[in-house]
Amino acid sequence: MATKPQAESRPKIYDGDGDVLMEADRQANRLIIMPVGDPRRIETERKRIRIQWGQFLLNDMLTSKYRTLVCGVNPEDNSHGIISLIAEALPSSQWDNQSITKYAKGFSELSPDKTLVLKYDMDDVKVFALLRPLDRDVFTMEDFRTGFEKVSLMAEGRRDRMPMASVSFLGAKSNRLVDKDGNEPSFETVLRIMHESGYRGDVYPSAGMWELAPTGVFATYPFPDSLKVMRSGGF
Repeated sequence: MATKPQAESRPKIYDGDGDVLMEADRQANRLIIMPVGDPRRIETERKRIRIQWGQFLLNDMLTSKYRTLVCGVNPEDNSHGIISLIAEALPSSQWDNQSITKYAKGFSELSPDKTLVLKYDMDDVKVFALLRPLDRDVFTMEDFRTGFEKVSLMAEGRRDRMPMASVSFLGAKSNRLVDKDGNEPSFETVLRIMHESGYRGDVYPSAGMWELAPTGVFATYPFPDSLKVMRSGGF
């Protein structure tokens, strides 16, 4: 007599009663990650930007998960920037906030109107830092695009500079990114410019984005076409 196939059970994440105990309420910092695509499909060419939701950039850089970091730098003060935090945390780095800023200031005075990408060699970590133009206290979207076009060229064909990670440039204290109206752009806009510029490394969202639920987020960019359909009023 043939036995009836068992109904497919819901996968368990935690041991014991952990799944029930870990059900998040609306007071908890949480994310809802939306699946997209077929995980069994193999792509030999990297076409997407991976978004590292819930991961700690500083810790990942210090444990050699990446060879290169992309961030911002300015010619005035970088004491609150990720670049100074990494320089202080790396035992073999000879950089600190003062030397980082002095190095940036020298290039800024030589090319005050240009968006340059400076290279800081911190031994285990190479930093590609978008230098904010001297006459501005923020990055514009034009600065941002120019910087990432240069980053992409600097990474092209250079396996020694990969894997690469970048900050999102959102929620920054030292090097803010603003649109033409003076407001911080959306994360989607940031990702779109990175992708159009040729960047294919990973991106770390700002800490403030860890509280986005119930809005669902995707783990890669470009986002699926279904989002465009919904925005146009379709289903």
